[in-house]
Amino acid sequence: MTADVLLADTPASGLVFVLSGPSGVGKSTLIERLKLDGFPITHCVTATTRPRRKGEEDGVHYYFLADSEYDALLAADQFLEHAVVHNLYRYGIPLHSIREGLRRGKDVILAPDVQGASTVRWKLPNAITVFLRPASLDELVPRLVARGTESDHERRIRLETAEREMQRMSEYDYVIVNQRDRLDQAVSDLKAIIVAERSRVCPRIVTL
Repeated sequence: MTADVLLADTPASGLVFVLSGPSGVGKSTLIERLKLDGFPITHCVTATTRPRRKGEEDGVHYYFLADSEYDALLAADQFLEHAVVHNLYRYGIPLHSIREGLRRGKDVILAPDVQGASTVRWKLPNAITVFLRPASLDELVPRLVARGTESDHERRIRLETAEREMQRMSEYDYVIVNQRDRLDQAVSDLKAIIVAERSRVCPRIVTL
């Protein structure tokens, strides 16, 4: 029996962390820091139909899919959750991306938008949810402008959405404030949450 067959037969179980928050708050930046620090957790890559931004790699930051490719996965029921975000592009969390990490004995971290996080909570009630928020909504403006990837109209939509999303913070298990120029603190807070959850007497295991 090959290793791949054995892997396929292994139950996909482990901790699933959901890091969510408004657009531009720094979810991807925190996850990149976990990778750079060699922190032991697997990042579940999200699929999207939006264009690739400068410096992004397919399969690393996102799976960048054509509409037809996205439609094929959707028809095959291969997304844990999926949504149209900001009325612009489609995003979805592929099931295979989560199962692969869990089957290899790795805990997994996802970074959906707030709408997607709500679906994940419903489908995976044992998932551990973390809301990443800015110190104030005003801090999101320079972050979105600095990205240089959205038009003025798109930024307005994202900021209007962010205001509504901030009102849903109480739905989460934890909150981290990602203050300007204090990224190290936010990274440290996230690591502390993951370590604490791994140390629970009865860990909140997810099985897929």
